[in-house]
Amino acid sequence: MTTPSSVSAARVYLDGAFVPATVRIVDGVIAAVDAFDPGADTVLPAGQVLLPGLVDSHVHLNEPGRTEWEGFATGTAAAAAAGVTTVLDMPLNSIPVTTTPGALAAKRAAAAGQLAVDVGFWGGAVPENLGALAALDAAGVVGFKCFLSPSGIDEFGHLDAEQLEAALAEIAALGSILIVHAEDPAHLPADGALGTDYTVFEASRPAAGERAAIRTVIDASRRTRGRAHIVHVSDGGALADVRAAKAEGVPLTVETCPHYLTLTADEVPAGAAEFKCCPPIRDAASRDLLWEGVLDGTVDAIVSDHSPATSDLKASPDFGLAWGGISGLQTGFSAVWTEARRRGIPLERLIPLFTTGPARIGGLGGAGRIQAGEPAHLVAFDPDAAHTVRAVELEYRNKISPWDGRSLDGVVASTWVHGTLAYRPGEGVIARAGREILAEPAALAGWGNDR
Repeated sequence: MTTPSSVSAARVYLDGAFVPATVRIVDGVIAAVDAFDPGADTVLPAGQVLLPGLVDSHVHLNEPGRTEWEGFATGTAAAAAAGVTTVLDMPLNSIPVTTTPGALAAKRAAAAGQLAVDVGFWGGAVPENLGALAALDAAGVVGFKCFLSPSGIDEFGHLDAEQLEAALAEIAALGSILIVHAEDPAHLPADGALGTDYTVFEASRPAAGERAAIRTVIDASRRTRGRAHIVHVSDGGALADVRAAKAEGVPLTVETCPHYLTLTADEVPAGAAEFKCCPPIRDAASRDLLWEGVLDGTVDAIVSDHSPATSDLKASPDFGLAWGGISGLQTGFSAVWTEARRRGIPLERLIPLFTTGPARIGGLGGAGRIQAGEPAHLVAFDPDAAHTVRAVELEYRNKISPWDGRSLDGVVASTWVHGTLAYRPGEGVIARAGREILAEPAALAGWGNDR
C-alpha cells in the first residue's frame, strides 16, 4: 500500500482546464495545489492526465439480501477500476429496501470493511413511509428515491401523482431532494413475453410515457418547491420540457447514462438482454438530442445506473421476460469519452458531468474537485490509450456488459482514495480505503431548495 505525499502531472484538471500542477497530500486530504514539481513522489508519465475522483450518484450495490447480484466488495472494486471514488447506493434492490432507519443500519453493517471507494446511501420514498421521511433524513441518507411506475421489486412500491406531490412537499420542508424514475404507468404494458426483437421492447416503453411522467414531476415541483431530480433520462425529446422548467426556476435537475449516449436501439442484437434497461435505449436521433443537452447544460450529470443481476435472470432471450438493468459502472466513463471524442468534444467538457454534477445532486459539497481541504481522491487517466472490453475481466460479481468486445478509448492507470493508492490495472484492488458517507440532516446542513 502506497500513500504518496505528492502527485504531479503536466496536465491536471483544475477549474475547468488542464494545467501543470502538483497535488500535496497530508493525512488523506489535499493540503495544497501548487506548481508542477518534477521531484514529486509520483510524477505521471507523458500522456496521462490527473483528474479528480469521479462521482457516480446512481449505483445499485444490492447488499444485503441480493449480494449475488452485486455487493459492496465487487461493486466498489469496479468503481475504483473506473476512477470512480465516490458512489451513492440506491435503496433497491437490496433486502431490506432502504426505506427505514433500520434498513439503513443493515446497509451500513453490510458495507463495513468492504469499501474500495466512498459510499453514501439514498433512502426510498414509498407509499408506506410518506409522512415519516424525516427519520431517514436524520439517519444520514443523502436524499430520497421514488418510482412513478412499478419498480420490478414488490417491496418498493411506486407513487401515484398525489403521493408524489405529498412526497415533494415533505422533502421541501426537510430541504432534501427527491430523485424520480419517471415513466408513466398508463403508457406501459402488462408484464409478459415480448419476443426477441428489441424494437418491440423499446416501443412497449414509449418516449411519450417518459415525457408524461417528467411533466408530472415538473408540475409537482413547481407547486411544492420541492427539489426534484429525474434519473436516467433516455428520451432526448424530453429535454425541451426540462429546459423550459429550468428557465422558469423550477428546482429541477436531470441525469442521463452512458448507455443512452453511446448505444442505439438499432444495434441491439436479437435476444441480447444485457442491453435491456428501463427506460430503454432509444434511436440515434434521441441520442443526438441527449448530446445537445450535455453540451448546453440541460443535463446535469452522467451516471451509470449500474443495475446488475445474476446471469440466470438475464438469460431469457425474450425482452419481456429477461431482467432489466445494465452493468455500466466500470466502463461508463471510457464509453462516453469514446463517443465524445468521435464528436469532437474535448475531455474537459465531460469531466464536470462525471464529478461536480453528480456531487451536487447528492449534496456532497466539494466532492469531484481537486482543491485544498477536500479528500485526496485522484485518478491518473490516459485518454489516448485504447482497450477492448472483456466482460469476463470486469470486477463485477456477474460478468455481463453491453460493451463486451468493443474497443473503447481511455484507460484508468491509477486510482487514489483518501490519498491511498487503491487500484491499478493488473493488480486490482490494492487497498480498501473507502469510507461511508452519512449526510447531516438536510435542515442542519443548511441545504435548501437551491442547493
